[in-house]
Amino acid sequence: MRIYVESTARIFHGIRLDNCHSTPIQVAEYLLDAARRIRPNLYVVAELFTQNDCTDNVFINKLGITSLIRESMSAPDAHEEGRLVYRFGGEPVGAFHHTRLRPLIPSVAHALFFDVTHDNPSPIEKRSVYDLLPSTALVSIASCATGSNRGFDELVPHHIHVVTEHRQYSSWSKSNSTSVKFVNIDSGIISVKKALNELHSRLGRSGFTEVYVDQVDRDIVAVTRHCPVTHESVVLVSFTAFQPPADPSEVRYVPPLCLQGEIEEIILEARLVKTNSTKPYAKDSKYINGLENYKVHLKQHIQFVESEMVELHQDFDRQSSEIVFKRFHPGFVIAFRVAVNSDSKGAIDKLRAYMSLWGYGTVSSLEIISSEANQLKVICDRLTLPDLNKILFCCNEEEQDDNPGNGVYDVPKYGPLIYAGLQGLVTVLSDIHIKNDLGHPLCENLRNGDWLPSYVVNRLKRQPSTKQLGDWLSFVFAQMKQIPRYLIPSYFDAIVCGLYSYLLHFTWNCMSSFVKDGSTFVKALAIGSVVLGGVIKSARLPQLSTEMSLPHPPVDTCDNVQLCTTLSAGLPHFSTGYMRNWGRDTFIALKGLFLIPGRYDEARYIILGFAGCLRHGLIPNLLDGGKNARFNCRDAVWWWLQSIQDYCTIVPNGHAILKDNVRRLFPKDDTLDPKDSVDQLLEVVIHEALQRHLQGVSFRERNAGYNLDREMSDAGFNNCIGVDAQTGFVFGGNIHNCGTWMDKMGSSEAAGNKGKPATPRDGSAVEIVGLCKSALRWLIEMNQAGFYPYKSFALETNDGMNTHVTLTDWNDKIQKHFEKCFWIGEKSQLTFDPHPELVNRTQIYKDSYNASQEWADYQLRCNFPIAMAVAPELFDPLHAWEALRVVEEVLLGPLGIKTLDHSDWAYNGVYDNSNDGNDPSVACGFNYHQGPEWLWPMGYYLRAKLHFASLVGGSDLFNQTVASVKRIISTHYAYLQTSVWKGLPELTNKSGQFCKDSCPIQAWSMACLLEVLYDMSDL
Repeated sequence: MRIYVESTARIFHGIRLDNCHSTPIQVAEYLLDAARRIRPNLYVVAELFTQNDCTDNVFINKLGITSLIRESMSAPDAHEEGRLVYRFGGEPVGAFHHTRLRPLIPSVAHALFFDVTHDNPSPIEKRSVYDLLPSTALVSIASCATGSNRGFDELVPHHIHVVTEHRQYSSWSKSNSTSVKFVNIDSGIISVKKALNELHSRLGRSGFTEVYVDQVDRDIVAVTRHCPVTHESVVLVSFTAFQPPADPSEVRYVPPLCLQGEIEEIILEARLVKTNSTKPYAKDSKYINGLENYKVHLKQHIQFVESEMVELHQDFDRQSSEIVFKRFHPGFVIAFRVAVNSDSKGAIDKLRAYMSLWGYGTVSSLEIISSEANQLKVICDRLTLPDLNKILFCCNEEEQDDNPGNGVYDVPKYGPLIYAGLQGLVTVLSDIHIKNDLGHPLCENLRNGDWLPSYVVNRLKRQPSTKQLGDWLSFVFAQMKQIPRYLIPSYFDAIVCGLYSYLLHFTWNCMSSFVKDGSTFVKALAIGSVVLGGVIKSARLPQLSTEMSLPHPPVDTCDNVQLCTTLSAGLPHFSTGYMRNWGRDTFIALKGLFLIPGRYDEARYIILGFAGCLRHGLIPNLLDGGKNARFNCRDAVWWWLQSIQDYCTIVPNGHAILKDNVRRLFPKDDTLDPKDSVDQLLEVVIHEALQRHLQGVSFRERNAGYNLDREMSDAGFNNCIGVDAQTGFVFGGNIHNCGTWMDKMGSSEAAGNKGKPATPRDGSAVEIVGLCKSALRWLIEMNQAGFYPYKSFALETNDGMNTHVTLTDWNDKIQKHFEKCFWIGEKSQLTFDPHPELVNRTQIYKDSYNASQEWADYQLRCNFPIAMAVAPELFDPLHAWEALRVVEEVLLGPLGIKTLDHSDWAYNGVYDNSNDGNDPSVACGFNYHQGPEWLWPMGYYLRAKLHFASLVGGSDLFNQTVASVKRIISTHYAYLQTSVWKGLPELTNKSGQFCKDSCPIQAWSMACLLEVLYDMSDL
């Protein structure tokens, strides 16, 4: 067998694997290897009928099959035959453009498409004689390899059996001999088949790679072959006859065919008709013969006035043409050559010039490319990152805030886009683009009208800072109005995606070198800075001091208000109004989303803006423009201080911010009128915040009651905050409120949890103690360096005496008591613990100290790694490493970290805010922080691991930890690549399950993971 295969390979350029599916694959591999040693470029075609594409691929990839045999005769009707032409015939007409670098995508195996094979019965037997010509025409117009079997073109009306047939084929003759011994150009349908084969070959050589199939009616199929380079088309219409027509000459209504462009000629029109001969068919004894009483009539390269089948109706502007069928019967075939008109060609050339800016092929004029590139660069150089937030992003709520009554674009039959900016389009187009899904509702919308391009342009023109880009796009989109409508989706996609990519790179180039020169992961996280950072009318910062250092924020000349960028906690839930600016969320995310990307001025404005709202020694939980700020959290002030520390560390000459002026809206706790505001230096505000904590603060929220918080109980509005004189730990809160980030307040009357906080975390929360220690350590350093003037606090004791506490005293108290008060060692080591009976897990750090609900101190939560990252000096390295091991074993999820130990009685890992049942532990999302896996603490956990690894195990353990961290964050990278919001979510349910009530993009989730990569870059 090997010798036979080798001989075959020497003689022929290709071989056929018959019944490949029933051949042992290892046998086929062996024989093909032998054949390819003889002829390396062997064309291998296989008969492979596994009825499964996946199984087909196994054979194709293992054997190196070039083409699979596909049979037109397998189609039971014209509709299926048309589908086969489309499936095996290239890309769709108007297919999307690709840059030089394109992703690998699944594709249909290349076909060798037969009108009939040696295994098939004669089409005359199975269908009708009138179907031979239209069916072979449909095969010939397909954009793939085509084939046939001897006898088809000669109208042989029976199956030619390869085993039992003993007669010979007729020989070729150039003469017009009528002897059965010969066939010639006039025999059967040979003349038309020759013309169709020439057309097929010419289309293949000329790059007509796109196909469109139109099922005109149950018997008529129109196929368009299109060249994406010239935008010329060939349209072939076949009138099939799967059943013998009762009257082949019967006049039947055929819907007119509308074509966009200019029809330059009829390439061919052919018909099979019965002659007047009454001689019955008889098999010749020596030669395989066909029917003689049918003839074809063929015309090639004619004008419409010469056509017997159709007439032309053309629009006055020559944009489209209508073909009317006046005589079109079963067995008829006609093909047209269509070109775009001169106006369309000019518009296409201009569009391609723009597209070439982004790597879509080339155009002839380099001057045009250079001119357009320079113009776009000039426009973009004037854009700021807040401008890019408008251009690329803006969720529906943000868009409506900016332009009331105008939200994101709503695509008919599809729905609203994610973003109003280009990202909203690119999210949908990227999926359509890969699949060439021109039937998508977005493509239909583009073909039907210019609403979407107008929407894109008009929203940019409304903003003075983006108007120039809107004008530029308006001119580009104007060219699309002059091209055939079926081409608009592909050109719109290329322009929008190209511009989006250009602006995305421009965005990164506006950021720090860490981002600009960083990995794709770094850039994907840093783009969250632009997604979530924008200027929102309903969520402004308080007016900053006019005496602040330069630079000052830009000013809206119409309203005379400062245009400061603010940071959304998450989209879309926290996008506008009082819900946008959360003190805690802003400052947890500030380093990752503003400082690391190099947005120093905007970070400074935010720090100073919140500083102006300091009251009771606290930074607002909800800013609400400052005037309506709400002071119901204990931790925001410490995250604010951490952000100032990070600012001074990262920003060149960053310590200068301490001497910056802050416009204090509430210089006294009882200040009510903003007109009473005063300017103070930031360092004075910092000192006041710390002093107030040391002195102790007790207050009731202003306007307490239903209108302020419809869920809070009356006692929850009371706040008491201070510093423990013995340990130095900051404490506060009560069982009626929840002043840390775990701030879920019960709201279900039916379940009875309304007004009850799920996680009060009163006492000394571990992360607040860590943040306080971090601030004190830093301020001591700043004082010693001469940048901060304060090193002690003047306090009044309960008996009216004055005393002083230094920064160092406070710092040392925390350092001395932390391990003793927070570490839970082995049970044998719990002799001095006040409540050893409450210990559920050992080798961990407590979540709080001296909570009202004593058991809450001992719960394993994800908060102590936060303290480890900001104040690692507090922790015994061996204890810290062991505690981090427990976190990895018990709390670590695929994307986030459990907020509560799954062995805890209160654990429930599925958050459902819409749950209106009677179970108080979950009703109305009561378990928000009782098990669901939040992402932002993951960043602090990973940073803590990186810090302590080398302290505990040296370089070997450190290298293992780096590898482990990379494995963990690879999941986040993969998530980012598929996120339609271009972000990481707020949280997931247990084991990484999707949570429908989570923000799909959350500021601190993005920021804290970027901090991990930032830390790793310095390792």
